[in-house]
Amino acid sequence: MMKYFQRIGRSLMLPVAVLPAAAVLMGIGYWIDPSGWGGDSAMAAFLIKAGSSIIDNMAVLFAVGIALGMSKDKDGSAALSGLVAFLVVTTLLSTDSVAMLQGIKPEAVNPAFAKIGNQFIGILSGLIAAEMYNRFSHVQLPQALAFFSGKRLVPIMSAVAMIIASAILFFVWPVIFTALVSFGTAISKLGWVGAGLYGFFNRLLIPTGLHHALNSVFWFDVAGINDIGNFWAGTGTKGITGMYQAGFFPVMMFGLPAGAFAMYQAARPEKKKVLASLMIAAGFASFFTGVTEPLEFSFMFVAPALYFVHAVLTGLSLAVAAFFHWTAGFGFSAGLVDFVLSFRLPLANQPYMLILQGLVFAALYYFLFKFLIAKFNLMTPGREEGEGEEDEDMPTEKTVDVPEGGNKFTPMATKIYAGLGGDENVTAVDNCTTRLRIQVKDMDKVDQKAIKATGVPGINVVGKNDIQVIVGTEVQFVADEINKIKK
Repeated sequence: MMKYFQRIGRSLMLPVAVLPAAAVLMGIGYWIDPSGWGGDSAMAAFLIKAGSSIIDNMAVLFAVGIALGMSKDKDGSAALSGLVAFLVVTTLLSTDSVAMLQGIKPEAVNPAFAKIGNQFIGILSGLIAAEMYNRFSHVQLPQALAFFSGKRLVPIMSAVAMIIASAILFFVWPVIFTALVSFGTAISKLGWVGAGLYGFFNRLLIPTGLHHALNSVFWFDVAGINDIGNFWAGTGTKGITGMYQAGFFPVMMFGLPAGAFAMYQAARPEKKKVLASLMIAAGFASFFTGVTEPLEFSFMFVAPALYFVHAVLTGLSLAVAAFFHWTAGFGFSAGLVDFVLSFRLPLANQPYMLILQGLVFAALYYFLFKFLIAKFNLMTPGREEGEGEEDEDMPTEKTVDVPEGGNKFTPMATKIYAGLGGDENVTAVDNCTTRLRIQVKDMDKVDQKAIKATGVPGINVVGKNDIQVIVGTEVQFVADEINKIKK
């Protein structure tokens, strides 16, 4: 079950990755016309509307992205089926359709159906479409119906499946919606404390990939909060809307990079040179783009107590920002790019104070990390037992024949694939935003030291036959090279 949810989290990265485009377009538009919402500038209006076209249709993107990502061979017909599934359910369960089915006026329909086109339904549509693709994409029908065989059958079966799902949701969705609203409302009523709790659990769920489910309640229009959409659209309360985003900026731009510096300083002298390249790259990614996984995975499993402290500090940061009503927003993640783009949005409230808060959190992360590492002898990167190049805990180079041609990622991909056991051991290769997700026949045949010798930030064994290799934001290119090597 956990593996299934992790695959969902991976698939969500495709549509979520579209958000930076919306952030850039809307951010530039608001920079041009920060108070007129595009009303005082045709160019600003053009950019803002272009960005909102993405933000307002995230549910559709989720349906398409999930269907594509969860299908067994990532075929375009699966994505089309995801769209078909979403259109079926949102049309059948729209307010007007439900009013006709119940024989009542539209204004008397349960308000849950007015929110049927949300990200949760998008995800459900994508999952059903992917399942239909995996089951029916190779089915051969009798000769008279042969035209509809194989991949052409998938959208049809997706539509049929969503008709059945819509009949179930007709009764179930109002209950689910009420539960989601109750959960979101319970947290939102806690004000700054609720924001802190959200931040804490957001980080704790990162290793499993289930943080996306939590994020959807607060960031998108699943439970009526829609913190990201409302913040960028300006349809909220200044100082309140954005409270589930603002506190991430001090952590991702300042806190984590400072923690990386503390881990570098705590490393053994002979290992600092190797560790420096990892921490500089991971720290910069966190600061500039808000992508924290390369840095977090470098110590998440070797020093889980320190990661727990990181989760606590993240919750504290969100609580502090919400308490003082300092707000800024992001389209993708809380890095410098989104901070600059959101700085002049109408609902941004004293965003410059997040920089001051960030400096305080940088000090907190640095001194707390440094103290805890030394006090409890935490085995953060570079502190493994042993001396020099012969240290058995240090990654060692493995001689591997690198194919001719290729690109700069070919050597790394070749060595990682060899470390995984090659064709004899690897059964499936996939990737999300920063991680290779590999299925192997025998985990004992995986040479983790050889893989680490390529300079990857970390390795995460998530099951008997599943292993993740943390590469960073260029993971797609490494995965592409591995798939070229794989026979």
